[in-house]
Amino acid sequence: MKKQALISVSDKTGVCEFAKGLAELGYEILSTGGTATALKNAGIAVTNVSDVTGFPECLDGRVKTLHPKIHAGILAMRSNPEHVETLETLGIDPIDVIAINLYPFKATIQKPGVSLEEAIENIDIGGPTMIRAAAKNYQDVAVVVDPADYTTVLEGLKAGSLDKAARFRLALKVFEHTAAYDALISTYIRKQITDDLPETFTATFEKVQDLRYGENPHQNAIFYREPVGYQGTLAAAKQLHGKELSFNNINDTNGALALLKEFTEPTVVAVKHANPCGVGTAETISEAYARAYEADPVSIFGGILAANREIDAATAEQIAKIFIEVVVAPSYTKEALDILTVKPNIRLLTLDDISRPLSAEMLDYKKVAGGLLVQTIDDQLRTDELKVVTDRAPTEEELKAMEFGWKIVKHVRSNAIVLTTANQTVGVGPGQTNRVGALEIAIRQGGDKVAGSVLASDAFFPFDDCVEAAAAAGVTAIIQPGGSVRDADSIKKCNEHNIAMVFTGMRHFKH
Repeated sequence: MKKQALISVSDKTGVCEFAKGLAELGYEILSTGGTATALKNAGIAVTNVSDVTGFPECLDGRVKTLHPKIHAGILAMRSNPEHVETLETLGIDPIDVIAINLYPFKATIQKPGVSLEEAIENIDIGGPTMIRAAAKNYQDVAVVVDPADYTTVLEGLKAGSLDKAARFRLALKVFEHTAAYDALISTYIRKQITDDLPETFTATFEKVQDLRYGENPHQNAIFYREPVGYQGTLAAAKQLHGKELSFNNINDTNGALALLKEFTEPTVVAVKHANPCGVGTAETISEAYARAYEADPVSIFGGILAANREIDAATAEQIAKIFIEVVVAPSYTKEALDILTVKPNIRLLTLDDISRPLSAEMLDYKKVAGGLLVQTIDDQLRTDELKVVTDRAPTEEELKAMEFGWKIVKHVRSNAIVLTTANQTVGVGPGQTNRVGALEIAIRQGGDKVAGSVLASDAFFPFDDCVEAAAAAGVTAIIQPGGSVRDADSIKKCNEHNIAMVFTGMRHFKH
């Protein structure tokens, strides 16, 4: 029986060289459509699949390869005498090499204004069927879905045969490829119908890079990104300088970016161990950095910085005075880069659309042993109107500080308390087992800056002890969700101390 290779690809990178190498090894090249045309134009002899099947392509190309002469040639086990006899009886030649990559569904749905009809037409049917068949019969068929594997396959065939282990790895790539392809399709179609989460959950992610290790050196780790919709996130950032990002760098920088997106004015966010340690806003990014630094000059050391304006020389000079792990910004002036790149280890990232809001279609995942928690992202800030619940209403300056603090406390681990002015954090109390403990940390961190600040709490006060502690420290106003059965106690205590308090009607737990 003659040797045959079937090639039909949407990504034609390296395909002509691959086909030429196969032809030189004595393979007859079978192909369809645009791939056949490209190979013929390159001077490679090609047999159209329709000449093998004796059946023309039909239904606008929807049916090309779905035929027994193709699939029997792929699926026949060469070690099974009955299979071989059947091929000979039916006049079918085996197909030993399959090179297929699928219709560009991902690229199609990323096009602005793409219609459902166009998306549906870019769902491949014949391709997945053939490569899955070839992968099932990996012991006899070499199946290639990644152009990066062309050279490996050719070298193996030139040496006499491709070893079983190599064929098995190629088969694995097929099933990973089709699983990701189908997950992308099902996710897209579900979004056309409903926002509800499915009964069975399948997601797909693409590898961005290997990481040196995970949270700790004994843990392996890889950074993946969503195949679509990652614009404006860390997965779209470009690294200009410094060591490669670590697992913890990525996690912390992601948190810094999420908080940064709450602001439109020039803002710098400093994060340490997934919690903001300093946030500042100002008329210039240099002044904003100064406020973020001054908010907590101890914790910012070894931290992550995110800025929503270009880093200029004045800002870079300040950053260069201390050890910073990562800086992410939309851009850097040449002078800023000259200053910062003197430090060999600082990681400098650019993100063009750094202020782009996260897509409401994104999902938030939390892995638990034996399962997965999935939720929609927290893309809201509060209800439409703040509700003043105390005798004294907040002043205009207090309201600005409340808005500022509420944006920040949303991104602090619960139980969370944040003390702020209208443009700078004063004290951050993250992740405590009781709320008054979080407040005590924030007060201690703020020191003599606490008097005159406002307090933001991510959830309601179960008791009036937080109000009592805040009043003793000089806090003048409080913003919190409300909703406790003991709200009246906290309101009464605020009135006793002339503290203004407002309810947002929305909590922001972050675990």
